[in-house]
Amino acid sequence: MATVTYDQATRIYPGSDKPAVDKLDIAIEDGEFLVLVGPSGCGKSTSLRMLAGLEDVDGGAIRIGDRDVTHLPPKDRDIAMVFQNYALYPHMTVADNMGFALKIAGVPKAEIRQKVEDAAKILDLTEYLGRKPKALSGGQRQRVAMGRAIVREPQVFLMDEPLSNLDAKLRVQTRTQIAGLQRRLGITTVYVTHDQVEAMTMGDRVAVLKDGLLQQIDSPRSMYDRPANLFVAGFIGSPAMNLIEVPIADGGVKFGNSVVPVGRDALATAADKGDTTVTVGVRPEHFEIVEQNGAAVAALSKASSDAPAGLAVTVNVVEELGADAYVYGTVEVGGAPKDLVVRVNGRQVPEKGATLHVVPQPGETHVFSTSSGERLAD
Repeated sequence: MATVTYDQATRIYPGSDKPAVDKLDIAIEDGEFLVLVGPSGCGKSTSLRMLAGLEDVDGGAIRIGDRDVTHLPPKDRDIAMVFQNYALYPHMTVADNMGFALKIAGVPKAEIRQKVEDAAKILDLTEYLGRKPKALSGGQRQRVAMGRAIVREPQVFLMDEPLSNLDAKLRVQTRTQIAGLQRRLGITTVYVTHDQVEAMTMGDRVAVLKDGLLQQIDSPRSMYDRPANLFVAGFIGSPAMNLIEVPIADGGVKFGNSVVPVGRDALATAADKGDTTVTVGVRPEHFEIVEQNGAAVAALSKASSDAPAGLAVTVNVVEELGADAYVYGTVEVGGAPKDLVVRVNGRQVPEKGATLHVVPQPGETHVFSTSSGERLAD
């Protein structure tokens, strides 16, 4: 096994004046499962291909263990890659597909057979070794692609959106299998996906990219609890965090007809920047409903005796999921309508057109600079 290091790694495509990946710095531990995630065009696949040797590195360096592999050809890097489209040979059996790289490398037939059988047991493919890819389901083909990587016993696994071609149910099942397999084998793995749910459920750490720049790298829980900036806050989480620009008030921020306390350091930092507003982030599960259709639900001090507390949310759609439900509504912020998502009890679902008044639960607000997007002190 080995560590992987991106040291100021940069890739600039010919004819472009903007790097596809710009000075990427990541240190991946031995045996770690790191997920690169971000929107389309953010540089995540380019970063993976740089590590694989399929893209040139125009600046900085990439190391696997103590070896500088920046300019080594792919065959000399001791990596194995799993692609989105499986890339199986249709005329070969499962066993032949899994052992083909070893055959090309001149490994004895008996050793190939043993390695293939061992990998098939791990992946529950033993009964399919004599079949050809066309006789397999999508999930089985993906496991064959995994098996082909496993038999090589590489130092690093590279996976480029390997679940994108699977249906939703099979994708959930297979991502659990991949994560469990990686932990069992203990092989350093770099995994690329655009699906932030995949990233949060599979990775030991998650690296979020945007426009070729690393935005944040952290454990899934830490990233969820403390997003570094507005982009990460809006990208990580499903449904996404609500981001609302609100004015600064004495002791906190003005949230509809209520003043919500936030950290003094955050307000002081905003004041130092000359900001009169900040962007407050609240996750859907961290709202408290204080009033519904004029009836009080929870006690809360009000800005005035006749004004309902909190933000008024007009319910547009309710997504019922059983135990929970998500209300997709509209609020008026600064004279303009803005979408808002609130998680509610699945057995007490408001009707479409109803009005809810909501405030953030104490201590569950995230405060960002509206101008720079950076997280302000808690």
